[in-house]
Amino acid sequence: MHNLVKWVICVIIIIAMILLVAGMYFFHVAQVRDPKANQPDVLRTKTNPLYQYEHKFLARDKQTWHETTKDGLKLDAWYVAADKKTNKTAILAHGWHNNKTTMAIYGELFHDLGYNVLIPDNRAHGDSQGNIIGYGWLDRRDYSQWLNQIIETNGKNSDIIMYGMSMGAATVLSVSGESDLPSQVKAIIADSSYTSLLEETKHEAGNMYNLPWFPLVNITSGISKVRAGYFYGEASPLKQVAKSSRPTFFIHGSADTFVPTKMVYSLYHALNAPKQLWIGAGSEHVQTFHDHPIEYRYKIQSFLNQYDK
Repeated sequence: MHNLVKWVICVIIIIAMILLVAGMYFFHVAQVRDPKANQPDVLRTKTNPLYQYEHKFLARDKQTWHETTKDGLKLDAWYVAADKKTNKTAILAHGWHNNKTTMAIYGELFHDLGYNVLIPDNRAHGDSQGNIIGYGWLDRRDYSQWLNQIIETNGKNSDIIMYGMSMGAATVLSVSGESDLPSQVKAIIADSSYTSLLEETKHEAGNMYNLPWFPLVNITSGISKVRAGYFYGEASPLKQVAKSSRPTFFIHGSADTFVPTKMVYSLYHALNAPKQLWIGAGSEHVQTFHDHPIEYRYKIQSFLNQYDK
């Protein structure tokens, strides 16, 4: 019996060590800076329906803005002024392992609609400092600082809308529920957000790795709390949306398997404020603009005409 107990204890210790090592591996894959995210995106070819959006925006004159986070990271952003002087500014949030270049197509869209455009590199992405990815949760406070910089630079009469795609969508939704959100923020547009990092990670455990999510996701979440300062359940756009009072336009592709389409319905129903929902027919993750460029622009313009006059 004594030997059996020792054997069981040894097995438990070995399993625990394997799970800990696996958790550290997945934490590194998901939350540690990827050097590839520091490089500009490969640009679209002329046959791509968004070629003109991308190349026009990248050719525009840009200012470089900086912000220093509360934990001492220097962040970098592009600022492109509208062709006609305006108090309207769109701040755009990119996705996981992306950077400012990724957002050029959206930058041109909002510039064309008459907005000044600010596109930050999130912490641990692009030209911004940091090694740990914030998944919208750490970034929400960084974007609060960017909002304040817009107001300080462009004036208290600033009129601001926030747009994000994927992790960036989770970011702007998380910002929308902050108690100190400036009154100058008039509307939110979120393309392909997850409900929470916990639910997204549980989904990806099976979708990408064919693994049961328990207990590996819990272990990785615990490592995140130690290394990044947050559990996966804390990074919850769903909880933040429930506290928001801003008009919000939710966009999601009907064929999205990376961030399951069903998540957008939970986000939509959680918001107790003016809201709109559009499901891009047949579109995979953040491909709705690519697949439906004319309709995408029209629907965003119509939303802004209603809620950001």
